Amino acid sequence: MEETERRGSAERVADRALTLRERKKRETRQRISDEATMLFAARGFDQVTVAEVAKAAHVSTMTVFNHFPRKEDLFLDRIPEAVELFTAAVRNRPAGESPLAALRALLLQLLDQRHPLAAVSDDFPYFWRIVLDSPALRARAREGVEEVEEALGDAMAETAPGGDGPGPRLAAALTVAAYRAVYVATARRLLAGERADEVADDHRSRVHGAFDALERALLATH
Repeated sequence: MEETERRGSAERVADRALTLRERKKRETRQRISDEATMLFAARGFDQVTVAEVAKAAHVSTMTVFNHFPRKEDLFLDRIPEAVELFTAAVRNRPAGESPLAALRALLLQLLDQRHPLAAVSDDFPYFWRIVLDSPALRARAREGVEEVEEALGDAMAETAPGGDGPGPRLAAALTVAAYRAVYVATARRLLAGERADEVADDHRSRVHGAFDALERALLATH
């Protein structure tokens, strides 16, 4: 009995220690990202080195690369989050709910939260002007879209009644393309000077319109 209690106590201590380590890692990652963003905003992405980011964040260059495999990921650091959100929406959806319904709900939730992945924010132009000024960031953004599409295709294939095949991959590709069109339309309006509150309702309508069209198109392919 005592041995069991000691073992349980040791496991709880280990769990707390792991939580502290993970918290410290997240804090370090956020500090690096924040310092990088300030440097990129002040001087432009292509004019700042990883070594300068490391110095500003008071870490080693190796630590920067441990958190961000590529320099571009210092700024476009939400690509992994986008992959996780899209795939989790499909894999964890309630029984009887379609992948498209789950993804529609996710995107509307992101809009309501004014999440950066929804593009509806008054800070958006500041972010995307830095991206547009850098060929490297534009290329990485395109790669990020491809990564989301591939991961979403995997998730749809895993949960499809017929398993892997062209259907789930086609659905993933069309879904990502449809949302990209919605996202870009909103981005252009914000970059032109409109405020987030002025475009939010239209963004919501475009999400619904895109998914209505997707459901009709994909139903026609079956």
